[in-house]
Amino acid sequence: MAAQDASSQVSSAQAGRLALGIRTTLAGAAVNVMLAVVKAVAGILGHSFALVADAVESLTDVVGSLVILGGLAYSLRPADENHPYGHGKAEPLAAALVAGGMAGAAAGIAWGAWREIARPHHLPAGYTLWVLALVVVIKEAMSRYVVRQNEVVGSSAVKTDAWHHRSDAITSGLAFIGISIAQIGGKGYEAADDWAALGAAAMILFNAGMLLREALSELTDEEAGGPLHRRWEQIARDVPEVRSVEKLHVRKMGTSFYIDMHLEVDGALTVRRGHEIAHAVKDAIRAADARVEDVLVHVEPARGT
Repeated sequence: MAAQDASSQVSSAQAGRLALGIRTTLAGAAVNVMLAVVKAVAGILGHSFALVADAVESLTDVVGSLVILGGLAYSLRPADENHPYGHGKAEPLAAALVAGGMAGAAAGIAWGAWREIARPHHLPAGYTLWVLALVVVIKEAMSRYVVRQNEVVGSSAVKTDAWHHRSDAITSGLAFIGISIAQIGGKGYEAADDWAALGAAAMILFNAGMLLREALSELTDEEAGGPLHRRWEQIARDVPEVRSVEKLHVRKMGTSFYIDMHLEVDGALTVRRGHEIAHAVKDAIRAADARVEDVLVHVEPARGT
């Protein structure tokens, strides 16, 4: 009964984290829609391709947020016969898809900027600088807000959304620099705006690669947990009659961790007692960290016993 209660508590905690992730992503999507419209209108009327490209990047953010919402919602499905570990992999899969979308948007922006460089066009309007300054402030604030929320959520998809906001702030900053150069230089410097868009595309592509690597790491069950390993191992060692922790492997499934652990105990203990110790270790780790969904413990006789 105690084990069932612990499992229920962990599942509730996981649902709470994912619900927070969904609310955070929805807030970001609403901001992106508003800013995309503002940037598109200002860019078209103000003859700034960098600002139009920035608007396109914001629209890809909206699409990305919808994909992330879908992944988070699907990952909330409980474990079933075909998915005994739950549906948490939907969350890094969504992050991978969004990272791929970012790369595609970067390629489109780069192609459009390169074409604009080769053709003569008007200088960007001065008021576009005020639009970009406002965008930088809002998007950087959103990025920091999502990062703070994700400290609780622990989602690679929500982290991707935070980087979306950060990359948007960076592209807007580069556009600001490009338009400023065009304004100061005057005739002959119109292309500075387009070079800024090209630089923004390179930055988006770099961020997409970083995020894709992290999502693929989780999808392929790369060792997870990092510094948390030491903490979980110490919790196990503190359980009475545990001699040592021989192995500890961790994989991440959505916002939760699954631990495989080998313990060494006195070889003279009964099977029943070894089983009780294993359950004590499992319960202690899950009680200490709600992100741990399950702990599979293998008990071995300590050397020399």
